[in-house]
Formats: sequence, C-alpha cells, structure tokens
Amino acid sequence: MDRYAKRMTWPVKLTEWPETGAGKVGDPLTPCRTVLLDERGKAMTSEDFAALLGRWRDEGVRETRFMLGAADGHSDAERASADLLLAFGPATWPHMLARAMLMEQLYRAVTILAGHPYHRAG
Repeated sequence: MDRYAKRMTWPVKLTEWPETGAGKVGDPLTPCRTVLLDERGKAMTSEDFAALLGRWRDEGVRETRFMLGAADGHSDAERASADLLLAFGPATWPHMLARAMLMEQLYRAVTILAGHPYHRAG
C-alpha cells in the first residue's frame, strides 16, 4: 500500500477507523463521495473506475472516501447512503489484501487519467 501511496500524484490519506463507524460523516461543506467496497457492489474495469474518478474530480469533488467494512460488512443504511458500492469480484478478500488492491487501482486510475503507460490496455 505504501508503495502506491508514495507514487500517487493526488493527495492520499489512509485512516483506519474503529468498527463503531467513527469518521464516516464528512464535512457537509466539502464536496465528498463515499465508496463502499462490498462484494455485492459493482465490478468496474480499471478504465471505467478512472473515468468515474476523473468525472468526480472535474465536477469539483475534493474528497472521495473508500470504506472497507468490518467483519460483518456494511449496514443496509451505509449501503443506501453510499455514492458507489464497488466490488473487486464476488469473493470476500482479507482487509489487508483489499486495501492493497484498492491502492493499486487508485494509482492505476491516476496513471490512466494522466496518459501514463503504467496501464497497458490492449
């Protein structure tokens, strides 16, 4: 995760919250999106993910929060209030692996938007 975080040209802050849900409420004055990683969410190609993040950026969204659920996943209320439910496939992934996969996909999205050759679409 640190390897990708260091390469990011966009600001990145990694925070681990307790399972009580602390920190899930954003500043109401800051345009923010919330993405929950959820096995029942939408599977996206890297290009589609990059396009979505680019669109949000261009619309003035200054912060996107990516949330990995606790052991029991996300509540129905959390799912309903999210801007996107994102899946890395139908499998359940260990938190540390899901975090690394998310950071890699964020880095890949940034490189796609910048036209960098890291992502070699065929």
